[in-house]
Amino acid sequence: MPIEILMPALSPTMTEGKLAKWLKREGDPVKSGDVIAEIETDKATMEVEAVDEGTIGKLLVDEGSEGVAVNTPIALLLEEGEDKSALAGGGKPAPTPAPAPAPKTEDAKAETGKAEAIPAGVPSYGKGGPVDEAVMPKPAAAPTPTAQGDGGRVFASPLARRMAEQSGLDLSRIQGSGPNGRVVKADVEAALQRGPQPAAKAAPTQAPAAAPAQTPQAAGPAPQGMDARAFADAIGMKYTVIPNTGMRKTIAKRLTEAWQTIPHFGLSIDLEIDRLMALRAEIVERTGEKVSVNDFVVKAVAIALRKVPEANVSWHPDGILQYGDVDVSVAVATDAGLITPIVKNADRKGLSAISAEVKALAQKAKDGKLRPEEFQGGTFSVSNLGMFGIKNFTSIINPPQSCILSVGAGERRPVVRGDALAVATVMSCTLSVDHRSVDGAVGARWLQEFKKLIENPIAMLI
Repeated sequence: MPIEILMPALSPTMTEGKLAKWLKREGDPVKSGDVIAEIETDKATMEVEAVDEGTIGKLLVDEGSEGVAVNTPIALLLEEGEDKSALAGGGKPAPTPAPAPAPKTEDAKAETGKAEAIPAGVPSYGKGGPVDEAVMPKPAAAPTPTAQGDGGRVFASPLARRMAEQSGLDLSRIQGSGPNGRVVKADVEAALQRGPQPAAKAAPTQAPAAAPAQTPQAAGPAPQGMDARAFADAIGMKYTVIPNTGMRKTIAKRLTEAWQTIPHFGLSIDLEIDRLMALRAEIVERTGEKVSVNDFVVKAVAIALRKVPEANVSWHPDGILQYGDVDVSVAVATDAGLITPIVKNADRKGLSAISAEVKALAQKAKDGKLRPEEFQGGTFSVSNLGMFGIKNFTSIINPPQSCILSVGAGERRPVVRGDALAVATVMSCTLSVDHRSVDGAVGARWLQEFKKLIENPIAMLI
């Protein structure tokens, strides 16, 4: 039997990925350790190496396919002595279902996810958000068999099943055009494109059939609440769907979880940075090293964490984790979304080393070439929007960390020194804190140490 090459889990948060590029073709020999494909995960693009030896018999997933679930077969490998006749039935669903209740979603993915390749450019969530099943059109009658098996189970590809679930469609009402009446992506898209129409059977929340017709706005929300797309469709708004990247979906999931489950509070402080700006200009002039204000911030964050280790922690129900290393995550904006590469042991590195490392990591992040160890982990995050002229803002904590520092722009402001009014370059920073693991007093002490370093930057060079 051919060996199934499965979509690997390349990061702890990865549940699906995009097959960006095949580096081997059907008929090519493969040795253990050969790079066979490039996979785009929720954070970066990484190479996948072969584990077994043989010949590529069949590629099951096309280049550019998105939403390929982890552990789904993506290719078949022929072992020594096997020819293409061994591929018969390989990577395809069984022709008849087992007489058992419909499996759970993940079981269905594993059992049926061997045949359909997802074309490039198609978002994994299909055409949109939840749609009320009661207002979806009935499929036209046809003589071909449906995708429902003897035990009530519906044959559908993993992508079609996921699209139907997220769009509120009933798979049993969709006529399948795939092998053995299997519902595939195109069938779900066709059902969605037909648009909402009044159904013969009203949902429980709708008025009785004899009631006067209602406007779309009064038709009631979708089963899980009307989302932006359902609302736009209901009132006829025009829009364009921009497919979510894997990174964007991960950001949405993690930040929603963080905002809903972590008790945030913020501590703000103003810092005078005239000395820092003067020292930065002197370093650039004398050494040619183009260190930035953000490089000073990263260095000051790291030293302050060493002085106040109670802020270098994570919450866990069994006990607070206090880290021995100081690894600072730096938020980088990319076309695909936000990612936080890590400057490890930042407290033990000089400004020039931090500057070079941040530049290199930022470029790799924008190119999608970060390795897992370069963005997984970190004990504290820094987000800087000062370059956009933002004076102050509050960031959402990057779990499982307990703190993130939001850095605003430096600007000339009036300040009081003694009894006299003066003008200084002032930068506002806000520390977002997980109150489960870091108390207000700890956050305040950390900000005091940070302020001392920023306002007397020569201390960072000693």
